[in-house]
Amino acid sequence: MRPTTSCPPLFPFLHFHGFSRRTFLHDGYVISYTSRILLNQCKIMRVSRYSNVPPGATKLLTARSKRGILNARSLNTTPLPTATGISHDKQKKGGVNQYVPPQTGLVAILPHSWIPYAELIRLDKPAGTYYLFFPCAFSTLLAATMTPAVSMLQVLGTTGLFFSGALIMRGAGCAINDLWDRNLDPHVERTKFRPIARGAISPGKAVIFTGTQLLAGLGILLQFPSQCLWYGIPSLLLVGSYPLAKRVTYYPQAVLGLTFSWGAIMGFPALGIELVTHPNALMATAALYSSCVSWTVLYDMIYAHMDIKDDITAGIKSIALRHEHNTKTVLSGLAVVQVALLAAAGLAAGAGPIFFVGSCGSAALTLGIMIRRVKLKSTQSCWWWFKNGCLLTGGGISMGMLFEYLAHIHEDYGTDDRKVSHKTINLDQQIESIE
Repeated sequence: MRPTTSCPPLFPFLHFHGFSRRTFLHDGYVISYTSRILLNQCKIMRVSRYSNVPPGATKLLTARSKRGILNARSLNTTPLPTATGISHDKQKKGGVNQYVPPQTGLVAILPHSWIPYAELIRLDKPAGTYYLFFPCAFSTLLAATMTPAVSMLQVLGTTGLFFSGALIMRGAGCAINDLWDRNLDPHVERTKFRPIARGAISPGKAVIFTGTQLLAGLGILLQFPSQCLWYGIPSLLLVGSYPLAKRVTYYPQAVLGLTFSWGAIMGFPALGIELVTHPNALMATAALYSSCVSWTVLYDMIYAHMDIKDDITAGIKSIALRHEHNTKTVLSGLAVVQVALLAAAGLAAGAGPIFFVGSCGSAALTLGIMIRRVKLKSTQSCWWWFKNGCLLTGGGISMGMLFEYLAHIHEDYGTDDRKVSHKTINLDQQIESIE
């Protein structure tokens, strides 16, 4: 690569727009060390074909290093041929050493000052919200099968409130996690550009923002029946414990499971079923909650494999490290436990064949496919299955429960035992409302 003393004839527009004479040409790249227009920063552009550049073109190409993209500002309507940034080449060679803001999706269109807070609550990564929401949906639909007198509108409204709560509380949990890990995240490739780790949000501002989210979550909780408040508050004790667990045990995913699965308890009181006075509902809740805990440990074990090398360096513990060499055996065991406990929840709730075929069958099928196909050594494969597995497994279980509920309200199941059970629960609810 040789320096030129002036812009070559093929690039008169560079000189026209004030590029300095310290310009290098090599393999289709134009590298300017100094530029009156580009504020003395090293800029790299690539033009696909020299011959396609029209002489005297009045288009200024600027490579914006902070965003890793090229913007084209034109003085006329004639477009210049392809020009692309090379930030992706840098990523392929040795990782990213500079923060790149989101270029697509909802976060990309937000005001610049909002982006760090949107990233803090993982607004651009909704999989965590889905994982927190599905246990709530499971318990609501399963409770609805035990109280078919509950209207479809009430079930939908309750589910919508749970989704709003999951969105808010998942964001609060992520912020708490990042506050705990602010000194560890800079040493992990995947987390080093999180807002607190890179200094975009101070710990003090993050605490205030988290407090605001917790108050919003409390506001959602107060929309449910009063007994839900007493069932929901204990979950706050678990929210802050997961980051601490990563420092003291190889099984922090178990703590995460206890936290993320709490919604499996909430659906029953949300529809007016008092767990203390209804043994069948209590057994169904316990089995469903345990099933969701197994599911959480399963999918987060796959997720933890993405950071396994950095976790060793940073001193972070995880179940993926503890069982690195027999992960799929552990995953298979967790899947069996999850499906078995899900079936037990259905039995306690008096569910019919639609539940066992739809919910339990789809869970077994999707979990089996995921465990077989996921490549634990591949970050991309682990992320794909983590991101999409929630929709495959969670969606299948939810659809099975929904059709089971529809069968109950249309009285497709007519056994005397179920009718007596439903009448008993409905009578107890009426007595409680009178009292």
